Amino acid sequence: MLGVDFFLGLVSTWGYLAVFLAGFFSTFTLFLPSPTFIVVFILGSTLNPILLGIIGGLGAAVGEMIGYAVGYGASYSAIKIKKKYSKKRELVKRLFEKYKPPVIIFLFSAAPVLPFDLVGLLCGAVNYDKKKFFVITFAGKIVKYTMIAYAGLYGMSWTLDYFGL
Repeated sequence: MLGVDFFLGLVSTWGYLAVFLAGFFSTFTLFLPSPTFIVVFILGSTLNPILLGIIGGLGAAVGEMIGYAVGYGASYSAIKIKKKYSKKRELVKRLFEKYKPPVIIFLFSAAPVLPFDLVGLLCGAVNYDKKKFFVITFAGKIVKYTMIAYAGLYGMSWTLDYFGL
């Protein structure tokens, strides 16, 4: 079994690239959990938490565009097959826009436990502006990854001591 030292060494060797890739692949895989928090937490103990937040946020925002594209493609295909879905999509779009999409996107992307994949799919399905979606998602992911990196900066030694590592 691989030890903690091996994992720590691997993550430390890859550095900022590791957090970009972790952010990308964690959002690239729709609805599947990933160890991104662990990577960011560990790297936060050795690298700049602000840069980790920005680079990890960028990777995650790029990965979230996959979910957006899937939502857009599914909606487009459904409308092409049956025109009646066009009216339903417009209804969903009006309801979504009624509840301040930028706030919803930001809060779901910044919160560590909310299912952001659903928001990405919905934004794609209602054809929400791609640029706005990316920028707001990027901002939220920066907040999330920066918080986790700071938790690693201040909590890594305590965590290792607690588990006797």
